[in-house]
Amino acid sequence: MIDRRTFLGGTCAVLLAAPLAAEAQQAAKVPRIGFLSGATSGVSSPVLDAFRQGLRELGWIEGQNIVIDYRFPEGRSDRLPDVAAELVQLKVDIIVAEATQGVAAAKNATTTIPIVMISGSADPVGLGFIASLARPGGNVTGLSYSVGPEIVGKGLELLKENVPKVRRVAILSNPASPVQPLFIRELNDAARSLGVQLQLLEVRDPNEFDGAFAAMAKERVGALLVVADAVFIRHRTRLEDLAARSRLPAAYGVRESVEAGGLMSYGPSFLDLYRRSAAYVDKILKGAKPADLPVEQPTKFELVINLKTAKALGLTIPQSLLQRDEVIQ
Repeated sequence: MIDRRTFLGGTCAVLLAAPLAAEAQQAAKVPRIGFLSGATSGVSSPVLDAFRQGLRELGWIEGQNIVIDYRFPEGRSDRLPDVAAELVQLKVDIIVAEATQGVAAAKNATTTIPIVMISGSADPVGLGFIASLARPGGNVTGLSYSVGPEIVGKGLELLKENVPKVRRVAILSNPASPVQPLFIRELNDAARSLGVQLQLLEVRDPNEFDGAFAAMAKERVGALLVVADAVFIRHRTRLEDLAARSRLPAAYGVRESVEAGGLMSYGPSFLDLYRRSAAYVDKILKGAKPADLPVEQPTKFELVINLKTAKALGLTIPQSLLQRDEVIQ
């Protein structure tokens, strides 16, 4: 016969062990982040390194106390809905999504999993991603490119300062981007004030690059401005090779294109945006709701000029610009 005290002692031990086991199981659960990338493939890139650095600064080490599942559309934006659905099926805790199209794909795939956007859109409210910058109200928050379309107008102004004699500028833009109309409207306004004519060339994928540059040569444009887009950022080296062969001074929205040989760039620091996005992941994993986390805008802007490219093009960069931000020798 089992002694009553022995039975009660065993029962108590089981009851005490149950919550401890539950706590141990919960402690052992490693958060899983889904990263929906617009890149062609591969997890090694400066922006992803900046994102992981931001996580490390907050105590999250990939492979130790956090897992990151990367999904790439392999250069095809039409695959974004499929890869977003894959992350939802994996039951990740958070989806980090790049650019406007990535955020749209993630939002269409889930209304419950928190989504952290990086450079989500110039107009995240107008596109229905969030209710307002201060109170997003749904499952989406993060960092927006919503500095306003005037950023591209400023880029055109700086290009004109670098190439003062230019009269005709080609604009390379992706018509698949929902914010293209805002940017083109701003560029047209800026062009009128600067006294330059614009040639709009719409390009959806790299297969159309050669045709676009052939059209530039036919129209004898004097410079090129590339509106920031994931397609152009991914294929920046090829774009700049074509610009160099055409001897076109080219302006971009990201510094990585200048590092690839472009003349200049003006825009938010994407490395800064990716690093800062880690703070949203940290807050959500610690219990914050996306609906209550205000969407932040870029705080760091940079003008980057490549002096080697300027010299190859026979350009003399004004001293006023050389003293402003960063120069690549």
